[in-house]
Amino acid sequence: MPDPIRILIADDHLIIRQSLRLILETEPDFGLVGEADDGLKAAQMAAELEPDVILMDLRMPNMDGITAIEHIRKAQPQIAIVILTTFNEDELMLRGLRAGAKGFLLKDTDRSTLFESIRAAARGETLLRPDIMERLLKSASAPVSTGIHADGPELSSREEEVLQAIARGERSKEIALQMGISERTVKAHLSNIYSKLGVDSRASAIAVAAKRGLLDNSELD
Repeated sequence: MPDPIRILIADDHLIIRQSLRLILETEPDFGLVGEADDGLKAAQMAAELEPDVILMDLRMPNMDGITAIEHIRKAQPQIAIVILTTFNEDELMLRGLRAGAKGFLLKDTDRSTLFESIRAAARGETLLRPDIMERLLKSASAPVSTGIHADGPELSSREEEVLQAIARGERSKEIALQMGISERTVKAHLSNIYSKLGVDSRASAIAVAAKRGLLDNSELD
C-alpha cells in the first residue's frame, strides 16, 4: 500500500481545523501531520514536517495565508498548497493563485470533493473548478483578449486557445484532442504561456491572465 498523503491544515478557526481533522481521519490514504493557526506557523511547520499537501486559509494572524504561500513556494516548491476559502474572497483567491497555490476548496465543500481535490493536488494536478473560475474571471471585469497587451509579450492565437482551455479546467490530453495537436505541443504552448506571463503553473497563469484581460469570460457561461 502506498504511503499516505501527508496533510497540514492551516486555519485560525479551531472549529474548521477540528472538522477537517475528523473528516480526513476517515480516509486510510490520508495522514494529518499537523495544524497551524496562523501563517507564520504554517510556513515553519511546512519546513519541519514536509507535508505533501497544505490546506491554507487566507485570512490569518501574524502572517496571512498569501504571504505564507509565497514563503513556502520559494523554500519548498514541491508542496502542493490548496486555498481554503469562502465565496467573498475573489481578489484574495486571485492573489493566492499568483502566489503559487494549486487551487481552491470552499470551506463548506462536500467530502467527496475535498478528498478528490487533495488527491489531485498530491498528484501535482492543478485544481480549477469551473464554477469558482467563472466567478473569479467575472469579478476581474476584464475585456476579451485581442492578443496585444501592454503588460507583457503578445500571446499567439494558439497560445490563447490553450489559455482559454486551461481556464475551463481542461487537461492537456483534452486540449490536444480538441485542437488536433499532440500533448507535447500543448505542453510547449503552456511553457511559452508561462514564460510570457512570468508564472510557473496553470493556476498562476489563470490568475495573471484574468487580471490582464486575456480570458474570454463568455466561454464560461
